[in-house]
Amino acid sequence: MTTVFPRSVSVVIPVRNDALLLEQCLRALERQTRRADEVIVVDNGSTDDTVAVAERHGARVVSEPVQGIPRASSAGYDAASCDIIARLDADSRPGPDWIERIERTFRERDDLDFVTGDPRFYGSTPLVHWVGERLYIGGMYATLTPLLGHAPLFGSNMAMRAETWRILSGEVHREPQNIHDDFDLSFHIRPGMTVLRDRRLVVEVSARPFQDWASLRRRLSYVLPTVWLHLPQEALYRRRQARRRAEASARGR
Repeated sequence: MTTVFPRSVSVVIPVRNDALLLEQCLRALERQTRRADEVIVVDNGSTDDTVAVAERHGARVVSEPVQGIPRASSAGYDAASCDIIARLDADSRPGPDWIERIERTFRERDDLDFVTGDPRFYGSTPLVHWVGERLYIGGMYATLTPLLGHAPLFGSNMAMRAETWRILSGEVHREPQNIHDDFDLSFHIRPGMTVLRDRRLVVEVSARPFQDWASLRRRLSYVLPTVWLHLPQEALYRRRQARRRAEASARGR
């Protein structure tokens, strides 16, 4: 009988001037049925109480003074010391079994490189929540999954093997500030790597990006620059072909 050992889990949270929501996120992590082995808060040049809040809750603070979520998230992943790197945003509120579900999924799936989940938005009207969940996030999965050949990663609720990150860390785009870092990482996923979209892995996320047109327009404006970074390097149809060949080869082994 093969013994399956538990996996250690780092949780990475990139933050800039979001102390109040970070406090709620860290409190949610303290209520987990399976606590994180380390929590890393990446301070991306905050001028509020972000660092004090992180330290008060026992999180490890990593400083990334160059602003931009791609830089901040990558700095957190680089600093992680555990087998699994889970990712939240400061406005994420994970349910009590979030880490337990992630750790169990990777423990039971040796072939898995990434797991990504869904949001449940809070802080606005039911209509705004519906638009965010069904049109924005639902549209992201519906549009990008056929283009990528796998589900895209949702940065407010995702996890990956640390060894997978080490393979890709030198390839991701860290400098641009007008891209989605989770989409960018999605494009760097190699044909033989596996992605699971777990619809039961749900995290509450603030609906503030959908409260007004300016906020939504800013988020949408990051999508095309992220895609354009990759199109000159790799035609999407070739990407899908390479993934199908890798999957067929894996099934044949």
